Amino acid sequence: MTTVKVAAVQAAYVLMDQKACLDRSIELLHRAVAAGARIVVLPEVFIPGSPIWADTRRIWDGDEDWYALLVDQAVVVPGPVTDALGGAARDTGAYLVIGVQEREPHGATIYNTTLYFGPDGTLLGKHRKLMPTGSERTVWGMGDGSTLPVLDTPFGRLSGLTCWENYMPLARYYLYGQGVDIWAAPTLAPSDGWIATMRHVALEGRCYVIGVNPCVHMDQIPADFPDRDRLWSREANGEWVDSGNSVIIDPAGTILAGPSRHEETILYADLDLARVHAARRKFDPTGHYNRPDIFQLSVDLRPRTPIRSIEEPPPTL
Repeated sequence: MTTVKVAAVQAAYVLMDQKACLDRSIELLHRAVAAGARIVVLPEVFIPGSPIWADTRRIWDGDEDWYALLVDQAVVVPGPVTDALGGAARDTGAYLVIGVQEREPHGATIYNTTLYFGPDGTLLGKHRKLMPTGSERTVWGMGDGSTLPVLDTPFGRLSGLTCWENYMPLARYYLYGQGVDIWAAPTLAPSDGWIATMRHVALEGRCYVIGVNPCVHMDQIPADFPDRDRLWSREANGEWVDSGNSVIIDPAGTILAGPSRHEETILYADLDLARVHAARRKFDPTGHYNRPDIFQLSVDLRPRTPIRSIEEPPPTL
């Protein structure tokens, strides 16, 4: 059967520096592929890093300059950043999954977005986080049902959800119904409970799960970051901006690699699609272990655009 080596890249971003984060992403992709990985997953909002002020300051308490910087450094999709990432995927012949902070070409609302690139460099899909969590709602807008891609690869079907979206049972159910075999879960969640969640998703979906966190020490916040002392306090916030928590889990819920914390590292594991198929002989949540005569899910996959044009014929004179 089909096997593949995957990589969960736990690394530090360069806060609010799009170019530095892009360069680092490409370097890490090459490093993982050199070690044999064919599917490489990087953390949530790795370009240009997490809006950490949402949790270290009172809501909207002097964050204007930071938000303006985020808008300036956010990623337009498609655009130069996606062109560069696609080129790197093509150069390495790998599938790349990476989190970015996205905005529209002429907008200032930010979306927590996961991008999927194919080994030919094509941007295969993007997923905007459906519901930002807690204080994240002061920074990010909501995605819609049009960005829930499930992608065919030679190694199985690839998809996933972002951070606490993985707690949304109906979102999970929809993806299970699309036959997901490899589940990417970029996240910022640091707890032991999160590892339990990743194991639950693997068991519930009978799929492989790749959970990927950034790992950033406070000393890695750039020295010239605007109002750095106000942004982060060792006494109030501790030493770790993001402590890591990456893990790779098989369809039986067994941890194959990790969890890794407090270090930049790349976790690797060999995935075998036959193990997914075998695991579903006893439990398939949307197949033989489902009761569609009792339970049904309706999903609106339409894009929710702010403007809908209605063209009318000119009036008759």
